[in-house]
Amino acid sequence: MSYSSKEWSESEIMALYELPFMDLLWQAQQVHRAHHNPNEVQCSSLLSIKTGGCPEDCSYCPQSSKYDTGLEAERVLALNRVVEAAQAAKANGATRFCMGAAWRSPTEAQLDQVIDMVTAVKALGMETCVTLGMLKSGQAQRLKQAGLDFYNHNLDTSADYYPQIISTRSYQDRLDTLDEVRAAGLNTCSGGIVGLGETREQRARFIAQLANLKPYPESVPINQLVRVPGTPLAENSDLDDFEFVRTIAIARITMPKTAVRLSAGRSTMSDTMQALCFMAGANSIFYGEQLLTTGNPQLEADQQLFARLGIHGHTLRQEAEEAACRNPATEQAPVALLESL
Repeated sequence: MSYSSKEWSESEIMALYELPFMDLLWQAQQVHRAHHNPNEVQCSSLLSIKTGGCPEDCSYCPQSSKYDTGLEAERVLALNRVVEAAQAAKANGATRFCMGAAWRSPTEAQLDQVIDMVTAVKALGMETCVTLGMLKSGQAQRLKQAGLDFYNHNLDTSADYYPQIISTRSYQDRLDTLDEVRAAGLNTCSGGIVGLGETREQRARFIAQLANLKPYPESVPINQLVRVPGTPLAENSDLDDFEFVRTIAIARITMPKTAVRLSAGRSTMSDTMQALCFMAGANSIFYGEQLLTTGNPQLEADQQLFARLGIHGHTLRQEAEEAACRNPATEQAPVALLESL
């Protein structure tokens, strides 16, 4: 049985959540080492190219125009500023440059601006990723033709909990955009946020939804809720650290060849917590001082942590070689894992 053809049920994923913590990490490490160098982490940099003023009502987001978070709406960044930021990110070790815009869905004119940015960043020799909201028919193809590598569109949470978090677009809207992205031949980057107030069962359903996509996403960012004053979730309770690590481990087990990205929320994580996440199978981070509109561990702190752990950055050449070797038939589940389900 291969992971790529396996349909993961909620009960199977709940069985993973309920394993003793050390057993779960051991199994996740087995899967991780079978498909990745355990001491390499892919580093991406993220730039907000259009900040604030978003018409959506995502309950966690300071960029929503529905909430008073003190964030002023800004115009789209000039192309030269985007290129300067990408050059700095590359110089600091990032291999992928991600650009995010606070739009519900880009107009064709807005997409023209983004395409110019994608072309310029690609010319620097970096991978490119954008997150622009929902895509209309044909827009994903335009981005693909411009040389875009990844499109990010998170599911955020499980389908049944989603209406508690967002009302201005449906869960199916998100799935439809992912369909557009895959149909255009783009790599997908899709994950979500834990700590929104969802139950463990809902986290299991969220992971199952991602793992059962055909194919599952090439990148899966797992975000910890950043509680921003002024948003409806500002007073949420913190998610237990071990529960977050469990979610990383289960993402690794169910999507063995994906890049599991330790994303938003790292600014509040200790070095020990981050090391546990890498042990659980995280092998990608956002690298730098700013993550859209919330803080991120500073560059030097990341470099020091990597040095202490013996971790190094993943190169573009290695990523290309791994993509060429991607073979679903090799994604065999460890015997011990299958026996535990």
